[in-house]
Amino acid sequence: MENVSNVVKLESIKSLQSTISKLENALAQMTQKGVNTTLVKKRLKAVSIGFIMLENVWNQSPHSYTQEDLEEAHKILTGLLPTIENSYGRSKAGSPQRTLLERRIKALELAIQAIDDISNK
Repeated sequence: MENVSNVVKLESIKSLQSTISKLENALAQMTQKGVNTTLVKKRLKAVSIGFIMLENVWNQSPHSYTQEDLEEAHKILTGLLPTIENSYGRSKAGSPQRTLLERRIKALELAIQAIDDISNK
């Protein structure tokens, strides 16, 4: 994995924690409304795995995910990037939303890279 500054590590961890929280809230609301939650559950699992993989790579903490879990998370996280990048492209330069999206994109890219590194060991 590329050499990542402590600032970027902290921002990436916070971004993924925020994304997990948003997905958990969405899941709770959707469950309450009785709508299909399959997509949100898959995204929540993928982002959670990405978060754990970053911690695994940066802090040498253990994980218990299977190769299949890692492949599925990689696929889902990779699929999320174009949507976030499109939102980034439409955001105003210097806006808080743009900063948030920049950090989310970087965090997802690093999580994908961490999954790749662990999968290829």
